[in-house]
Amino acid sequence: METSPKAGLDALLTPDNCVVVMIDHQPFQLANVNSHEPTMVVNNATGLARTAKIFGVPVVLTTVMEGRGGYIFKSIQDLFPDQKTIDRTFINAWEDQRVVDAVKKTGRKKVVFAALWTEMCLAMPVIQALGEGWDVYIVTDASGGVSKEAHDMAVRRMVAAGAQPITWLGMGGELQRDWARTEHVGELAEMFAAHAGGTGIAIAWEYQLLNTAQKA
Repeated sequence: METSPKAGLDALLTPDNCVVVMIDHQPFQLANVNSHEPTMVVNNATGLARTAKIFGVPVVLTTVMEGRGGYIFKSIQDLFPDQKTIDRTFINAWEDQRVVDAVKKTGRKKVVFAALWTEMCLAMPVIQALGEGWDVYIVTDASGGVSKEAHDMAVRRMVAAGAQPITWLGMGGELQRDWARTEHVGELAEMFAAHAGGTGIAIAWEYQLLNTAQKA
């Protein structure tokens, strides 16, 4: 029986099968985000970028009209100090061949998008990429729209087109998959403590207990 590409083990993200595209996380774009509390969008976008870096997932950073809209959030740029953002005039990042080429260069077919605003800068590239055969995931809480309705309607539209919604914290768990894989557990616990509130504190506590038990 043929399985759906959106179900089964192969539908889950791994450090080796995906690339993250972060679009327009800039002060100008954040100024009219009303679907989420703005500081949480910054926190979640930073958590997403940091998660990708911990697991070695390639990250493409792109801005729109940087000279007017401002540089990408410092908390994100600081994670990739040597990486220059792709600055565009296109609202739809997927119409900029440099962005598409950067994704193609990774050799990965699962593309994880997050953007400001959801109804424009996320929806347009997601819908186009889906139409071109890419396997697309959208990080809904590292994105934001000008209103709750704008964000929700855009998410509905993208899901109807075939995108798979996920949160940044959910992605972290998906990439880790097994706590017996200890290579990144320390970094992940530290990152969750910084960006995931009570979940981060609980994981840090569990990791400390695990270390204590292993030393006993």
